Amino acid sequence: MKQKRLMTGFITLGAALFLTACGSNNTASSDTSSAKKTETTTSSSVDLNALELPQLDDEIKADETVIEMDTTAGKIKFKLFPKIAPKAVENFVTHAKEGYYNGTKFHRAVEDFMIQGGDPNGDGTGGESIWGEGFELEASDQLYNIRGALAMARSTDPNSNGSQFFIIQNHDDKADGLAIQYYPEAIIEAYKDGGMPQLDGQYTVFGQVIENGMAVVDKIATAEKEDSTNSLGEQATLKEEVKINSIKILQEATE
Repeated sequence: MKQKRLMTGFITLGAALFLTACGSNNTASSDTSSAKKTETTTSSSVDLNALELPQLDDEIKADETVIEMDTTAGKIKFKLFPKIAPKAVENFVTHAKEGYYNGTKFHRAVEDFMIQGGDPNGDGTGGESIWGEGFELEASDQLYNIRGALAMARSTDPNSNGSQFFIIQNHDDKADGLAIQYYPEAIIEAYKDGGMPQLDGQYTVFGQVIENGMAVVDKIATAEKEDSTNSLGEQATLKEEVKINSIKILQEATE
């Protein structure tokens, strides 16, 4: 089975960054050079600054789903956006209700980048969607890979979303070089607190960590790693496994 890994299609230094990890598919680079959001997800006729940006809103709305992920490192609360990323949310929530993620571990944790989980094989090679096949990318001008974003991991095929997901942990200022013709001003401001704009338009963002959940995400990302590295040179395997005990649905969207 192909490994569900993060990858990027952004052009940096004149070449596409297609990098492999753990002997399998493409993965996202944590390259820190400035990036431009892909034009395919942004219409020139759209006033980006007029769009609703639910990741930045502290209020929980009726059309949002709220979940609590209980891990061995602590609890992480998210709000999900079924109105904007319906298939990703349906897939994740259904898996959660059925206990699919219970006992799975965060198999990849890269400090100043992200943590990745959702693979029942525990090594990044497995997992599937509730439909038994990959589903398509749901890109949106309303959701971005800011710090705390919850997104689907996939292979090089944009229609290969399965069960694996990642949470953006980076907390460095990433706003430099982001152009207002591609980004709402409020999102550029949010990127000052961290994120990975290189991934925008390439992955389905479908949720956001809320309340104090980032303390747990940071704890996982910065935990001690095994000495071994993957093919990207990442020390990404936690010495002490962090597993998902359960995921509770605290509120389901009603609109």
